[in-house]
Amino acid sequence: MRLQFFLLCNFLMVSFFIKAQPSTPDTGISGVYEVMLGTDNGEYAKKYFADFGFTVIDSAKVSAQQAMKIYGVNSAFTSYRLQNGDVDSHGLLRILVWETISGPGVGYAPPETIGSRMAVMRTENIHRLYDIYHTARTKGKKPWLVTEPIADDLFGLDTGERDFFNRPVLVRENAVYGEFFNHVFFQRYGYHIPGYGTVSKNTKLKTSEFTHHDFVINIPSIKELSYLSTALGLKAEKEPEIDGDWLKGPKRVFQMNPGDSHWYWGFVSPNNICGKLKFFSPIGIKTDRSAHQRIGEKGITLHSFYTPKLSMVYELVTKHNLKPTKIQKNEFGERSFIFTGPAGISWQIIEKTTAPKNTPVTKLDFKLVD
Repeated sequence: MRLQFFLLCNFLMVSFFIKAQPSTPDTGISGVYEVMLGTDNGEYAKKYFADFGFTVIDSAKVSAQQAMKIYGVNSAFTSYRLQNGDVDSHGLLRILVWETISGPGVGYAPPETIGSRMAVMRTENIHRLYDIYHTARTKGKKPWLVTEPIADDLFGLDTGERDFFNRPVLVRENAVYGEFFNHVFFQRYGYHIPGYGTVSKNTKLKTSEFTHHDFVINIPSIKELSYLSTALGLKAEKEPEIDGDWLKGPKRVFQMNPGDSHWYWGFVSPNNICGKLKFFSPIGIKTDRSAHQRIGEKGITLHSFYTPKLSMVYELVTKHNLKPTKIQKNEFGERSFIFTGPAGISWQIIEKTTAPKNTPVTKLDFKLVD
């Protein structure tokens, strides 16, 4: 009865909020530009992500004094910006190698641990990746938790009669949870989305840039994410909804037990179909390590966007009482600022006035292939 009352209250609150939501400002905001990873072992991190197709395109050394000004962390660090193939509009990686690490981060933890972050890539061989991580877990004794790939029809494309000649149209996905990084991989069958997951031919593991990003959070009201639209200019894909163990994709990826469920809400930039954000707020008691989801600790602790309208976004963020840092140059000489949202998620907003070479796709287009 208590759970039913909770769900009813949330449903009524969400319905009211959606109807009352103001128009989204035109901020020129990108999709998520970078995943920002904290570590004290930069050589391992660069070697690891090289096999996924990421190469260093810029680097900078930063003193403890500068780090304190930019990030509020009293430690010198070296920053590496990495790009996958030719995709420079979204899905990059920034590795922050801290001289003195502030903490262990969320680390190796159960699926749906509060504070967890997951970065999502397209692959052309999901079973190969499963075998690699499964072997690393069983024979290499590494702390990787890998879920078996599961097939699903996420977009309602697998319609009509299916046989050998009329082949299934679906996506297969799995998750890999580790102390160093959390992944989600997906492989498409029977369809293609231009501009959403570009796999370079020479990439060892046949993987793309980061296409979207998952956040496991705990908030008293889903309304607390509304600043993503009203301050940053992102669009909610649809109304918040409840997913649970009755859906085979979430059940497998999040290792849901019978009776498990969570609120889900997705956001996307009007200027790029990639760099989407997906938020999951579990219903019920979960392990909470969000206190270690801080800049300066290990793991994914920050994400970035870029915009040609930095001053406008800064004013909106300030107006929403999100307490941004002052606008200043980051380690790559880019005008930027940082703020942390109500769910404990930190963002760096970067000013870019020139268009990326890789033109972002703004319309989601499903193309069926054999």
